[in-house]
Amino acid sequence: MDAPDLIAALTPLVPGVAFEAAPSADFATIYLPASGLVQTCTVLRDRFAFEVLVEVTAVDYHPRSPRFEVVYHLLSIAKLNRVRLKVRAGDGEGVPTIQGVWSAAGWPEREVWDMFGIPFDGHPDLRRILMPDDWQGHPQRKDYPVQVRKTAQTYEPLEVTEQEFRDNLARDRYSRDRQ
Repeated sequence: MDAPDLIAALTPLVPGVAFEAAPSADFATIYLPASGLVQTCTVLRDRFAFEVLVEVTAVDYHPRSPRFEVVYHLLSIAKLNRVRLKVRAGDGEGVPTIQGVWSAAGWPEREVWDMFGIPFDGHPDLRRILMPDDWQGHPQRKDYPVQVRKTAQTYEPLEVTEQEFRDNLARDRYSRDRQ
């Protein structure tokens, strides 16, 4: 099922929600507003058999506005189908939790909050999960201050002659035999 077909099927089932097809190379991807997220997810689970929430993640498009996109990957095992939902969120704007639809959303939503600082409205336990409790900021944000300075390293492929290769094998065998 591609994005236009999915939007056509969802529109009468989720009235008042404006869906938008997004370009994708692999499977159907649609944008929707945060206000229609829970209702859309419930319809996708109950009517379209998307019974598995695979992932919740986010993307920071700083300095664009709205800054973030929260991305949900859903899977229908019965129909062998996938769909990607994207919700745009500005800095400080919340996205409703979908933990009531898929209980597995709890931890990935905490990870997104911890790394990006996107709050999930209605989440029962929104606290740090990857970073220490006293950590300041959200490390996956594009404007997060990075203090580590390291010069970039480039590596050249290892190229040895056939004779060097044989010598290395012989040396390794000799050292193993002496042990």
